[in-house]
Amino acid sequence: MLRTHVLNSGYGKLRVLFNVEFSAEPGRIAVVVGPNGAGKTTLLNSITGLATIHSGKVFYGGIDITGLPPHRVARLGISYVPQMGNVFADLTVEENLRVAGYLLPESKLRDRVELVYSMFPVLKEFRHRRAGTLSGGERRMLAIGMALVKEPTTMLLDEVTTDLAPIYVKKVLEKVIELRDSLKLTVVLVEQHALRALQIADKAYLLVSGTVRYEGDPQELLRHPEFSKLYLGIS
Repeated sequence: MLRTHVLNSGYGKLRVLFNVEFSAEPGRIAVVVGPNGAGKTTLLNSITGLATIHSGKVFYGGIDITGLPPHRVARLGISYVPQMGNVFADLTVEENLRVAGYLLPESKLRDRVELVYSMFPVLKEFRHRRAGTLSGGERRMLAIGMALVKEPTTMLLDEVTTDLAPIYVKKVLEKVIELRDSLKLTVVLVEQHALRALQIADKAYLLVSGTVRYEGDPQELLRHPEFSKLYLGIS
């Protein structure tokens, strides 16, 4: 569904990723973990056209999308939920959802909004509230809902549990599982809560200093006797 080949990318002349080989299978959750500054967000930005590709390729469904602008990547069915700035604080919940689906016919937009409400009942309850008044966990759910309105086949989620209370971390990750199991979406999840994220993953990647240090079974990575050292790039 989605893969990179010998990807070297960054921002301008700054190189952040080095020869990264990554793939996400259809209808599965691929989790990318690693310390701060490892290049996890840059990987998502490289896929969505927000980073500078120095060399290598990005493929989606067999199509070369390397360097495509973000709006063209989105139209192919890839929705991106960035860590910050992912909702319009001054708009209501429903206005946010409708803005996200502005390209859809009205009948389809109504159906997609109702799908979001069925998945996130709290958003329906607060549909007339401004997004800026929601809790952190509720805003993350809204951001995922906005991405879902766009009828994606693949969702890229960047640190969607950052700074959330443990109860909301659990709720948000449960919704990520639902995206895979109920909606059959391909999910790429970048996470700081490595242990929790790896528990729901089908495939795991460990990025350290812009390079892939591990690719494979998430449970095997969790059982690695020197997981902490590997995670921090010490070994």
